[in-house]
Amino acid sequence: MASPNNNKSKNQLVSTMIKQGFISNPYLSPSPSPPRTSNPPSPIQIPTRPSNPSPTLFEMMSEEQTRESKHSLESRYRTQERVSRVLADAPFPAVGDVRLTIAARDGFKVSMDVHRRVLVGRSRFFADKLQRNGSHSVEILDCDDVEVYVETLVLMYCDDLKKRLMGENVNKVLGLLKISSAIMFDDGVLACLEYLEAVPWSQQEEEQVVSHLSQLQLPDSAADILQRLVAEPSTSSRSDDILQRLLTGVLHAKDDKARKEMKKVISRLLRENTSNSSSHESNLDISRDTLYHFCHRCLTSLILSLSEATSVDDNRQQDRGVLMGEIAREADNLQWLVDILIDRKMGDEFVKLWAEQKELSILHSKIPTMYRHEISKITAQLCIAIGRGNLLVPKDVRYCLLSTWLESLYDDFGWMKRAGRSIDKKLVEEGLGQTILTLPLAQQQTILLNWFDRFLNKGDDCPNIQRAFEVWWRRSFVKQYTVDSQLQLAIFDYTE
Repeated sequence: MASPNNNKSKNQLVSTMIKQGFISNPYLSPSPSPPRTSNPPSPIQIPTRPSNPSPTLFEMMSEEQTRESKHSLESRYRTQERVSRVLADAPFPAVGDVRLTIAARDGFKVSMDVHRRVLVGRSRFFADKLQRNGSHSVEILDCDDVEVYVETLVLMYCDDLKKRLMGENVNKVLGLLKISSAIMFDDGVLACLEYLEAVPWSQQEEEQVVSHLSQLQLPDSAADILQRLVAEPSTSSRSDDILQRLLTGVLHAKDDKARKEMKKVISRLLRENTSNSSSHESNLDISRDTLYHFCHRCLTSLILSLSEATSVDDNRQQDRGVLMGEIAREADNLQWLVDILIDRKMGDEFVKLWAEQKELSILHSKIPTMYRHEISKITAQLCIAIGRGNLLVPKDVRYCLLSTWLESLYDDFGWMKRAGRSIDKKLVEEGLGQTILTLPLAQQQTILLNWFDRFLNKGDDCPNIQRAFEVWWRRSFVKQYTVDSQLQLAIFDYTE
């Protein structure tokens, strides 16, 4: 028969089972408790089997199961090693009045001696569950991440939480935040939030931060973290105003290298925005009027510079050099704007605008080729886009474009090839040929016969649109189509 003292001692031992029913936390869910051990399991021996040069289907399935089992055992072993390192540095005193066991869903568990005064003093959840004094045995079952749970308990013993979190990665702190929130460890929650607010995030971490904060019940201070992602409605500027400021800065930049660099950056960001718009993730509103406003400004400046350059006396070579630099600069700016318009499917109006620049085309012919070839790149851009189907304009606009600028493109093609890496000879030739082939057959004939004569005289300094010439030839002489008033087609094949 047990003595009264032994009975009294047993009565002082309170066993507390903490399961998911007590708190809403996916880390804690009810399931039968696995047999409790006082220490982490010993290193796991991973079984291996000899390979079979000609395995049967059953053997292959068995090997797959063995690999999965091996992977699971390796994962548990790595978790055990990490938990052991955390416990080695844990500030737990040797003797505690709470035997705390944390068990994972795969059966891995770890036990440690901790103190009721720390748990109750730091966690409102434990304060509610461990109200009576004395020894306790606590089990937390079905945890998704035992390591993070152990580190949260270690954090409860630290006086300087901020210092403890320094050097940790964002994912680890998000895990600590989740556990701290679940057990109502308020100091831990605030420390994690302060850490997240202060450190930089990668793009992947940014998405994880937003996801975690939206799922957890956190204090109002959590909103401060998202200020780096969300602007206040009262202080946010319209995206079109911001874009206008950026475009103005780039187009008037004094440093040419910086101007080209920022053009690439803004173009890339706008392309990303265009891609996101297809999935309804973008809120960037770029006004067509804003883009065309800058196009008109560049055209006006280009005409003015060309006019001044044609009237400068030969003795004023310095002034002429400055003007030629301005011409190249404005042409380059206009090329950039045209790229943006085409990317955003807003370039149809510019084709008409460019086709109507008769005055600019006449001035262009009076400037030395080495200074004016950048202007012809704009025509090449438009032909490439039309040839790819990225610009849809009426046939009269397409014909007007070639009537105004094709001779200039021919004249400047040699310089365009030699002077600029940004131009792709084959791409220009293909785009030009395809643009010509979209015209009525009579217009194709006029343009391609003129090209034939020029190509024979200029050779490589003239675009080689032989493929378009061959297509026109077959349409005209090999397989002819006739259309009656009822739009019925008749084919006459002269191939024999």
